[in-house]
Amino acid sequence: MTDPLFALRPWESPEVTSWGRLPMSAVDRRPDAVSLDGDWRFQLLPSPDAPPADVWSMAYVPGVWTMQDTDDLPQYTNVRMPYAEFPPLSPADNPTGVYEREIDVPAEWAGRRIVLQVGAAESVLLVHVDGRPVGVSKDSHLAADFDLSGVVRPGERATVRLTVVKWSDASHLEDQDQWWHGGVTRSVLLYATDPLYLADLTVRARYDGELQVDCQVRDAGGALPAGWWVSGDLDGRLLAQDAEFDRFNTEDDRVSDFLGEARIRATVPEVRTWNAETPELYGLTVRLHRADGTVADTSYRRIGFRDVEIVGRDLLVNGERVFIRGVNRHDFHPLTGRTVSYEDMRADLVLLKRFGFNAVRTSHYPNDPALYDLADELGLYVVDEADIESHDHAHEIADDPRYLNAFVDRVSRMVLRDKNHPSIIVWSLGNESDYGANHDAAAGWVRRHDPTRPIQYEGAAKRGWADPDLASDIACPMYAPLEDCVAHALSGEQTKPLIQCEYSHAMGNSNGTLADHWAAIESTPGLQGGFIWEFWDHGILQRVSDGRPTGRAGAGLYDNGVAAPGRRWAYGGDFGEAIHDGAFIADGVVFPDRTPKPVMFEHREIAAPVRIERFRHEGIVLGNHQHFRGLEWLAGSWELALADGRTLTAPAELPALRPGETVAVPLPFELPEDGGEAWLTLRVTTAEDQVWAPRGTEVCAPQVLLRAAGPVAGYAAGGGRIEVDGEGLLIHPLLTVAPTLSLWRAPTDNDELGGMAARWRAWGLDSLVRKVVSVRWDGERVTTVAEYAGATGVVRHCQVFTPVAGGVRVEESAELPEEFDDVARVGTVFETVPGLDLLEWFGRGPWESYPDRSTGAPVGHHSVPVDELFTPYLRPQESGGRNGVRRFTLSAPDATGLTVDLDEPRQVSVTRHRAEDLTAVRHHDELVPRASCVVQLDAAHRGLGTASCGPDTTAQYLVAPGVHRWSWTLRVL
Repeated sequence: MTDPLFALRPWESPEVTSWGRLPMSAVDRRPDAVSLDGDWRFQLLPSPDAPPADVWSMAYVPGVWTMQDTDDLPQYTNVRMPYAEFPPLSPADNPTGVYEREIDVPAEWAGRRIVLQVGAAESVLLVHVDGRPVGVSKDSHLAADFDLSGVVRPGERATVRLTVVKWSDASHLEDQDQWWHGGVTRSVLLYATDPLYLADLTVRARYDGELQVDCQVRDAGGALPAGWWVSGDLDGRLLAQDAEFDRFNTEDDRVSDFLGEARIRATVPEVRTWNAETPELYGLTVRLHRADGTVADTSYRRIGFRDVEIVGRDLLVNGERVFIRGVNRHDFHPLTGRTVSYEDMRADLVLLKRFGFNAVRTSHYPNDPALYDLADELGLYVVDEADIESHDHAHEIADDPRYLNAFVDRVSRMVLRDKNHPSIIVWSLGNESDYGANHDAAAGWVRRHDPTRPIQYEGAAKRGWADPDLASDIACPMYAPLEDCVAHALSGEQTKPLIQCEYSHAMGNSNGTLADHWAAIESTPGLQGGFIWEFWDHGILQRVSDGRPTGRAGAGLYDNGVAAPGRRWAYGGDFGEAIHDGAFIADGVVFPDRTPKPVMFEHREIAAPVRIERFRHEGIVLGNHQHFRGLEWLAGSWELALADGRTLTAPAELPALRPGETVAVPLPFELPEDGGEAWLTLRVTTAEDQVWAPRGTEVCAPQVLLRAAGPVAGYAAGGGRIEVDGEGLLIHPLLTVAPTLSLWRAPTDNDELGGMAARWRAWGLDSLVRKVVSVRWDGERVTTVAEYAGATGVVRHCQVFTPVAGGVRVEESAELPEEFDDVARVGTVFETVPGLDLLEWFGRGPWESYPDRSTGAPVGHHSVPVDELFTPYLRPQESGGRNGVRRFTLSAPDATGLTVDLDEPRQVSVTRHRAEDLTAVRHHDELVPRASCVVQLDAAHRGLGTASCGPDTTAQYLVAPGVHRWSWTLRVL
């Protein structure tokens, strides 16, 4: 007899979204379930039509087989499907995993309803128990529940088989910017309920304290028994004492003999409201009683009282217009792929809170249920996104009636599961799937079922940001130019909040102009924030020896963003796949091991809850930039950095300020007369333990310039004779490579994908040919003029070397021809002798910064070992720069070395790598650090922008043609 599940051929039938699967519910059965996680028997077949093999291996559940030493390895694509077939077809070569294990059904479950829950499977799941067909499910990122009551016996053992087909018609709906995997990716559970059970709960908890709980009740035997009722309590307080109960009976047209409904109403006095700053939660327990009063079923969950609404062009939470400081996040781990533990999810969200983020978009599918519990607890706004992205075939699928059920099924099941989480403030219909009737159908279901939250969908919004007739209540473009957003907000035509679903693409050394974006957002009514793309660099830890993922055994083989010897972070193409999109998968604000990239500090400062608004001679003005909270949870200390090398500190008492208020406070220091340039920083930390940070965790470090630098002091002339070689290049005992002109940087991902690097190569900036024009002696001073010839232009470069006490002063100029209208840098590069391993500087730091990404690096005195200055972006590229450097020292352990004083704040980098070293390799394990220091002093350095996917840097951060002048003094310590 043909197996009815395989007869359905669900992997090639878009009309079949499930068979035998139970309805989705918001009742959480995880706490009382039996876990079936662990080792399962496993075999990987070439297709679902292939006969099972006789030989079994073992695979860990939850987990993807692509990370567990099978021959089916991960593959990364962004837009393209990894195979040529058009929807709804899938390839004939279709890896199919078969998982099998025995389960012992508890004897005490006799007479109860027994349910198997598969947390997620990619992409089609077929379930058999003891060889009998149980059900089918699609939708790779939501759980599937199956009633086993008729196929297992309590007190006996049964064999569960899960067959997972990798490719299907549904894969065309899951064409997301991530690795393709296959397997059972979330926990498998077995649970039991009374035949009379809570089928669903809908909680409406308003910020005025009004509570309504709608309960749906079913009976596994069919007709509902008479006399059942529900009760509830909130944090142990019986709601029946002050609650109104509505019991819909069988005469009510809203119920039938098979579905009962009950409603609990209550008012909570002096309610503590939920928001991302103060995420107050209450414990709600709902009990289902039989007619005799005994409890048939119980559900517990934490709820938050809050309202979300759109008024005009503002998104309001509890009546307040809030800024959305968001990030897009995938479920990802470098060892286990799509499977993420509770501890890892908590670590993700804790890190986001510590760096000023208050929102997460679950790109591009519903996340693990635990993530929403954590967002409720820690305080993060969530845009919950359905598992729909048909990027490669978006236009065809959006209106394809064969996919109508799948669209509505995926969106509705997400809403049914997650609707009681206060953290979720917006529903998203998916991502990059064009816009069609299937979206409108899904949106209509959501609006009817949950009118308490708005809907967003970028595919609809891009048809018109102000169009009221589209299935998006929010204008949520991706990578819209900032000037377009501001113009729309000022046009008088805006009708919806403008919150970008993606902006500021974090690929490699990126996120330039982030501060400029937020300056515009905070000063322009109608702009309300957005979500950075994205949280993770999706690098998979790979063994270099055989090119395979290390899998679960890779723990401890990476640290601070760097893979251990013999391992590397793999990206697209590293597993031998023919179709891939390279390093585009490495576009997060954290490295694969969750080490923050420098942009995280930039974001932290932009999102600072307390800020120095301005400086007055009699004091400074502090402001509270939160929406709901005072400053009582924060502590502070003052720090004064003086150009003469001193740093003064003093305690700070933060004023009592309500959100939005400002107050003037006196200067904590009397400025020394002889200190020169002076910068005042307020170091702000947590005053007490928070759920996301222990006491003393730094929250922000706002800074203000109290006194500008005076004229640069000169050095006494004389003190030695300048030596140059036959090419007019400086000879110096601490330099192994003389100072020369530099116009090139190892291209960032933005440079490459944005087209700038190709233009620079066409100009020949990576291979300039130097030709000496003249070398002139004027007493002890030497003037060298050289021409640097590219493929299309010549740059005239002049260096004037003057001996000064203890060193040499270098004055430089470079004249760029008009055709060089946008170069990477104009400056000087030289290399030092080995052994100079510590960099100390006065300027922005301590972390990496660039001209258009420097707000998060306060000016001060910093000290970092040279080997720690370089930022190991997954694809080697320009990194490690420090912006606004006035002076720096490179020293050996015996305190010998060199000091460089700059004529004005400049961009400086000190690393172990030349630009050509970085350009020549694809991974860091291929780099060989030099013993010397490669030093770049830039008169001008191009901004970073986000042009790999989004706007380039703005005009003010470009390096223009014409004459550039700079000078610096090199002295021996």
